[in-house]
Amino acid sequence: MKHPYDDIIDLPHHVSKSHPQMSMYNRAAQFAPFAALTGHNAAITEAARLTETEQELSESDAEVLNRKLAFILQHIKDYILVEIVYFEPDGKKAGGSYRTKAGFIKESNPLAGTLEMDDGSLIPIRHIRDIKGDCFEE
Repeated sequence: MKHPYDDIIDLPHHVSKSHPQMSMYNRAAQFAPFAALTGHNAAITEAARLTETEQELSESDAEVLNRKLAFILQHIKDYILVEIVYFEPDGKKAGGSYRTKAGFIKESNPLAGTLEMDDGSLIPIRHIRDIKGDCFEE
């Protein structure tokens, strides 16, 4: 059976005399994906990232939270293990996320409105939504 390329199938590969041969790396780069809009994928990923809105505390919940915080601050030298639920605003878009941090409160800074935890992290008091610990069990 005769094929249409039988006359050229066994010829040697043509090598140009005027153009240098391209490296395998450069040849592969010709087939790499092309991003026409720089940063477009990052923008889509950022838009798809979900954030939550910060929920306001009711008056009674705020009162309970204030009592818990006052108790902890009065006994700060007793190193009471607590778990703090707080809202962390997102730096790039509206909203944020709720975080939980467990540890000991190292100190309170009323001027800055923050609590410093034993690991050095700072929690803004105005974003705290709950404080849990064995000392609050009823």
